[in-house]
Amino acid sequence: MKLLVQGREAYAYTGGKHFDAALPCVVFIHGAMNDHSVWTLLARYFAHHGRSVLAVDLPGHGRSEGPALPDVAALGAWVLAMLDAAGVRTASLIGHSMGSLIALEAASQAPDRCDRLVMVGTAWPMKVSDALLSTARERPLEAMRMVNAFSHSTLAAKPSSPGPGAWLQGGALALMERMQNGYAAHGNLFEHDFLVCDRYQDAPGAAARVTAPVHLVLGRKDAMTPPKAANGLAEMLRAQVHWVQAGHALMGEAPEGVLGVVTGVVGR
Repeated sequence: MKLLVQGREAYAYTGGKHFDAALPCVVFIHGAMNDHSVWTLLARYFAHHGRSVLAVDLPGHGRSEGPALPDVAALGAWVLAMLDAAGVRTASLIGHSMGSLIALEAASQAPDRCDRLVMVGTAWPMKVSDALLSTARERPLEAMRMVNAFSHSTLAAKPSSPGPGAWLQGGALALMERMQNGYAAHGNLFEHDFLVCDRYQDAPGAAARVTAPVHLVLGRKDAMTPPKAANGLAEMLRAQVHWVQAGHALMGEAPEGVLGVVTGVVGR
């Protein structure tokens, strides 16, 4: 579904169903160098079980017009503007990695519009090493390969989402390359996204304003946002923590596990 958000065209995947703003809404927000497609399994499940779904492409990613927005606060405001454009008053906000910080920020900017906050593969501070930022700036393809390796906990995940025979590492790298190439006219999307994560400092203030129940979904083998790095966030948000046997690419490595947790939290 295409929407006009803050004067620019934006895209949201609706899970294979016509979007109905009268239904309870679930919003999925992807992480750095990704798009809506990382949420396909969850989006389709909820769309076919009585929910309206908006799995967004953030500005400058996938099918949403660029340029990318400069920081987490601006992206949180964009999510709320997207809800306005879709005619949605309240929603469950679910974000992965960078998207988890954006979901947090949106929930803090308009607490009455978030009925549930789910942060997947999250941490705060979400610092990025100087070495990775330097590589992202100078040799982005090499940096993508590094991140892709760190994001997956195994080279031989069982056939799962999107289906038997899927090559998780290859597909994830291809998606990052597509995002980078699609943004080339505006600049280096890889560096941009990782700077957005690295520079976000406002989690304590945001957490104090959130009124919705909060759940963290963490991968036990996550090397990108190590589980211990979410301890402070969980405490600030008084969040319930759920564990999945996966690395940072939770939705690909453990699709049934993530789906099981999220359906338990949001409702079946």
